Amino acid sequence: MDNTLYPKYPILMVDDEIHLLNSFDITLADAGINNTRLCTDSTDVESILDGSKIQLIMLDLSMPKLTGEELLQIIGEKYPEIPIVVITGSNDIETAVRCMQAGASDYLVKPVEPNRLVSCIKNILKKSELEEENLLLKNRLLSNEIENPDIFKEIITNNEQMKSMFQYMEAIANTTEPILITGETGVGKELIAKAIHDLSNRKGKFVTINIAGLDDQMFTDTLFGHKKGAFTNAESDRAGLIEKAKGGTLFLDEIGDLGTISQVKLLRLLQEHEYYPLGEDEPKYSDALVVVATNQDLYHLKVKKVFRNDLYYRLNVHRIHPIPLRERLDDIPLLVDHFLESAAKALNKPKPTPPPELFKLLSAYHFPGNIRELQAMVFDAVSTHKSKILSMDSFKRSINQDFLDEQELDNFDDFPKDKLVLFSDRLPTLKQVQNALIDEALVRSQNNQSIAAQLLGVTRQALSRRLRTRRNEE
Repeated sequence: MDNTLYPKYPILMVDDEIHLLNSFDITLADAGINNTRLCTDSTDVESILDGSKIQLIMLDLSMPKLTGEELLQIIGEKYPEIPIVVITGSNDIETAVRCMQAGASDYLVKPVEPNRLVSCIKNILKKSELEEENLLLKNRLLSNEIENPDIFKEIITNNEQMKSMFQYMEAIANTTEPILITGETGVGKELIAKAIHDLSNRKGKFVTINIAGLDDQMFTDTLFGHKKGAFTNAESDRAGLIEKAKGGTLFLDEIGDLGTISQVKLLRLLQEHEYYPLGEDEPKYSDALVVVATNQDLYHLKVKKVFRNDLYYRLNVHRIHPIPLRERLDDIPLLVDHFLESAAKALNKPKPTPPPELFKLLSAYHFPGNIRELQAMVFDAVSTHKSKILSMDSFKRSINQDFLDEQELDNFDDFPKDKLVLFSDRLPTLKQVQNALIDEALVRSQNNQSIAAQLLGVTRQALSRRLRTRRNEE
C-alpha cells in the first residue's frame, strides 16, 4: 500500500464548519493532495504553527473567537514564509484587498468550485517548491559539498562539472515537476534518473521504459493500462507502468521519438497528473515523478514541428545535461580502474594492471559512445588478456575502427569536411597545415608518436619521417 504524502508538509485548513473542511479535504485528496490537517478552532492555529512545519494555510474569515483577518495579521508577522489562501462567503472587494495587502496569496469565495480550489492550491504549491529548490541550489553551490555521496557511487567521477550536476540534482530531488535529462548516447542518463529517484526518498518503485518505436496504442496501453474488453484480446484489466510507479518514479527514455498523439497524452499527465486507461471514462490520478531522457535536440525537433511546443516547455522546468567523456578526460583513469575490477570479477580473472600508455591513448580518443564505449573496450581487453600487464592491442583495434586512413578519407565524398577545418581569410600553405596538424596530434597524444600517428591516420614510420624532415629543414 502506498503511503506517499503530498505536499511534503501538511496543508492546514482552518474553518469552524467541519463539513466544509471534510469537503475540501476530499476534493484535494482526489487530486493527489493528501497531506492535510483540519482545524475547527481558530485559537489553536498559533500553537499548531509553533509546534510543526506547515506548507500552506487555507483560512476562513468568518469564525468565532479569533477571526480569519486577525489570524492573517498574526501569521503574516510571525510566519511570513507560509502562503495563505483566504476562503470566505463574503464577496466584498474591500475585504479581499485588505487580505491581499496583509499577505494572502489568493482569495476564494464560497461556494468554491472543486477545480478552482485544486488549481489554486497546486499553483501555490508549485511556486513554493520552486522557491525551495532555488534556495537549496544556492546553498549547495555556496557550500560546494555533496550531501548524499553514497547515492552517486554508481556514477564514477571526480570531475568538478559533474559534482556541480550532483548538487543540482540534490536541490531538485523533491520536485513534483518533470525532469529532463539530455545528452549523448552512453553518458549514463538512466543512472542519473535512478539517482534522482533515490534522492527523492520516494517509497514507490523506479519504473523504466524505452519508448522508441512505440505507436500511440502501444504507448497508451503500456503506460496507462487498459480495462477488460477495451480492445480485442483484452481479456482482463491490466495496470500500466504509471500505476506501477505510484509513489515512485517513471523514467521515459528516448522521449524525442514519441509520436504526436502520444505527446498530447503525456502533456495531460504532466499538467494535470491525470490519465485515462484504454476503455476507461474516468481519469486516474498519478503522483509519480516523471523523468524523461533523450539524446536528440528537442529544440531542433520543436522548430521542425515534430515535437510540440507546449510539451517542450513543460519538460524544461528542470534540465540535467551530463557532459560527454571527451570533456571529462580526468575521469578516464577512475573509470578504467572501475571497469577493470568489474570485468575481472565478472570473468573470474585476476584484475590486470593497465600500462601508463593506455591512458594517453584513451585521452586522445573522442569516444562517440562515451562511458558505455569505454566499458565495452575494457571488458573486451580483460576477456582476452593473459599476462599481468593489460595489453593495449584490443583498445587500438577498437579505436582504429573509428578512424579513416588517408586513402579512405580522400574517397569519402559525404564526410562533413566543413567540420574538420576552419579556414581564415588567408589560406595557409600545405606545409603549414601539415605542421599544425602534426603538432596538434602530438599535443593530444602527450607526445606519444604511436598514438599521434593513429590520430593522423598514418603509420608511425610515416610520422617519424615527416618529423625528421621538418627538423632538417629547421
